[in-house]
Amino acid sequence: MSDRLPGPPPPRRRGRPPRRAQAETAMHDTRTLLLRIGLEVLTEKGYGASGLDEILRRAGVTKSSFYHCFDDKEAFGLALVEAYADYFARKLDRHLLDATRTPLQRLDGFIDEASAGLVRHDFRRGCLIGNLGQEMAALPESFRARLLAVLADWQARTARCLQAAREAGEIAADAEVERLADFFWTGWEGAVLRARLERSTRPLRQHAEGFAALLRAGA
Repeated sequence: MSDRLPGPPPPRRRGRPPRRAQAETAMHDTRTLLLRIGLEVLTEKGYGASGLDEILRRAGVTKSSFYHCFDDKEAFGLALVEAYADYFARKLDRHLLDATRTPLQRLDGFIDEASAGLVRHDFRRGCLIGNLGQEMAALPESFRARLLAVLADWQARTARCLQAAREAGEIAADAEVERLADFFWTGWEGAVLRARLERSTRPLRQHAEGFAALLRAGA
């Protein structure tokens, strides 16, 4: 291996980038925009009530451009699930891996932020995964396994946080963290639905308090 330092990068070519590169950049930007607008619409209305025309109108994108990015609405919906799963995993990690707080305080932090988010959006937007789960009877079957995988991922991240709580003595040494995480998310999705119906964070607070009581009872 040479021990010479790398030289300066080659000078950039003047003029416009090649047309292919321009087209790829434009397609990436259009796809990103469609995913952002699609998430806004589907978290408010769900899959069945979200017309493609509305999404395209909000995004200012033509149908031909849409079909350059996605084969059909089903492919678009699955891409939205992936995008939402990535976003939510980062959100969970920001709280559940926060070493400056105790494990149970980390979970409280997530609950507080999620509750504030519902208020900020005037209870119009829910959880995309929960919304789609409620519509599963009318969705393409391809959604089922993906939605279950996302929920399993959230439960696994939560179980690891509860495992840390168990090791720290915050919950009982024999607490079944996987079952507790499953219970948390099953109840949480229902609480989000009820919060949107009531336009109140009361169901979220009630679920959080009930879950905390369950943890204390086992301590």
